[in-house]
Amino acid sequence: MSVPIITLFHPKGRIGKTSLVYHLSWMAADLGSCVLCADLDPQADLTSAFLDEDRLEAIWSAEPDRRTVRGAFGPLLRGGEDTAESYTETIEERLHLVAGDLALCSIEEELSDAWRLSLEGDARALRITSGFWRILTRAAEVAGAHVVLVDLGSNLGAIQRAALIASDFLVVPMAVDLLALRGLESLGPVLGSWRKGWEERRARNRRADFALPEGRMQPIGYVILHQPNRLDLPVRPLELWFSRIPGIYAKAILGESEGAGLSPEKDLNCLGSLRHYASLIPMAKEAKKPMFHLGPADGALASHAKAAEAARREYKALASRIRERSWGA
Repeated sequence: MSVPIITLFHPKGRIGKTSLVYHLSWMAADLGSCVLCADLDPQADLTSAFLDEDRLEAIWSAEPDRRTVRGAFGPLLRGGEDTAESYTETIEERLHLVAGDLALCSIEEELSDAWRLSLEGDARALRITSGFWRILTRAAEVAGAHVVLVDLGSNLGAIQRAALIASDFLVVPMAVDLLALRGLESLGPVLGSWRKGWEERRARNRRADFALPEGRMQPIGYVILHQPNRLDLPVRPLELWFSRIPGIYAKAILGESEGAGLSPEKDLNCLGSLRHYASLIPMAKEAKKPMFHLGPADGALASHAKAAEAARREYKALASRIRERSWGA
């Protein structure tokens, strides 16, 4: 069985998704798993979190093909048979990265055209549509990874579709606000459409020697990411939105009604509920390390040290739950 690919995705931006992928990757590595992170967001914020500016400039300046996910796509887009060998950055012994690239947005049109042509069984279009999957599976083999964690931009476009087709599992980060709930409602039907569309296209593959992803996109739960306290909002709307998450997730993502009336604390689909840790985030960015690795040398003293330990407990529990439902199953 190939290494499982888990994508963390919500169509609404600015809810803390990239920070979640970053910290979850570090924690999974701390717990003994070999992790490959993949930055498929054209904003490349995850890559910037892992790498310093000198390294970013080096990989983004390389020609003709950068050492990024966009660079790996290069030969295929120029008419070749397949993507290039995957480039990976080693962050530490058990943590590796397929670097993102602001130039990734340039393949949006190619992916859109390929989706249309692949319905006719066009071999090249099928290769392009499934390109992310081969890039990630090859990189995982090179890194010896147990799991691939994917950060994906907040949109419902061709890049997101191709990335989710490459995915075995889906984790949905959730903010407690009205826009996040509306985004969750819109995500479910789109996932169903993409899954069905890929099944149709996969069945038209005329090349028995050319493997394609299954496009499972199996949802394994949601993670609630609490935002900083907003003094402009009364408590009641926040409580109302919080209580509605289980029912909307069950209906939109799973096509079920069992979540209605449940609180997130009692909902088995809720993988975790994470505090914001506002005071630790700037320190972690400055130190280029996760919040739960901060120590006295980084300025994590007294209350900051306690917050770092609380973050460790929360992320350890979250990583363990996700592992149980995916690569540790």
